[in-house]
Amino acid sequence: MPSIVMPASKRGGGPQSPAAVSTVGLRKSYGDKTVLDGIDLRIPAGSVFALLGPNGAGKTTTVQILSTLVAADGGQAQVAGHDVATSPDGVRAAIGVTGQFAALDDLLTAEENLLLMADLLRLGKRAGRSRTAELLRRFGIADVAHKRAATFSGGMRRRLDIAMTLVGDPEVIFLDEPTTGLDPRSRRTMWETVRSLVAGGTTVFLTTQYLEEADQLADRIAVLDGGRIVAEGTADELKAQIPGSHVRLGFTDPAEYERAAAAFPGAARDDGNLALRVAGDGGLDALRALLDRLDAAGIRAADLSVHTPDLDDVFLALTGDGTSRTGTSTPLHVKETLR
Repeated sequence: MPSIVMPASKRGGGPQSPAAVSTVGLRKSYGDKTVLDGIDLRIPAGSVFALLGPNGAGKTTTVQILSTLVAADGGQAQVAGHDVATSPDGVRAAIGVTGQFAALDDLLTAEENLLLMADLLRLGKRAGRSRTAELLRRFGIADVAHKRAATFSGGMRRRLDIAMTLVGDPEVIFLDEPTTGLDPRSRRTMWETVRSLVAGGTTVFLTTQYLEEADQLADRIAVLDGGRIVAEGTADELKAQIPGSHVRLGFTDPAEYERAAAAFPGAARDDGNLALRVAGDGGLDALRALLDRLDAAGIRAADLSVHTPDLDDVFLALTGDGTSRTGTSTPLHVKETLR
């Protein structure tokens, strides 16, 4: 979808709408295909919310409804205190939308693209130039302000695209897969941009295919599958729903290994590598209790590592696209010290 920028409104959604974005029973179908089957969301102001889901899950449709580009078939939605159905102009005055592909005029320079947006938003000549200069500095493109957008790298184009979204100083920004196609360095630069926006009080609604991106940025995450929200919470809360957390104990002495196996009869054995897999939540309390048991039994482990599910595991488990993998490892490198 193309980038759309809306003019600014006053900060805050009013006392009757403390959430920056909220939906109740939101529905949308195309023919006989149900895309959204009654989704409920509540996104606090000044936060980053990430909507995850497989291709075709309805992420972009959700953004299109909330940004008034598409009408819902049922349910209610409010953005910045304005009802999407009954007050679309109020919504448009409070938001900015950046789609999956940068919507720039390649024949114009970076400065000219921003000035054009300022003119479209009727900021006035002086205010438009001031806002343009501010955004060029803020996004680190002041030194290429007079170069045509066609010459920009993918990362620079995306920065300019988001800068154009901010010309109207929106309360809520919808970023629909904003780092698609960017290299890792440009993606991390974009993450810093998002963090700076939120630090300034902006609410960011993010859809993404990169699970690490949601893990890094989002205050809350919702997983959309089959037109429904199948899980919602912080990254840690979602990971905690997926089984597979465990502590791996490694040994070099077969006798110590056998003694540990006897002390933890429920642990999974790896006789070839002299290792035990002890189930647990990976938290500090559980780890402390495990160390206490080793100490009480006088068992010396050669090394210890904590394994926890990551958002990939959460995504695969909740969307039915596979079985949970082992997860990520956080080696603690406790060698020859556990007594």
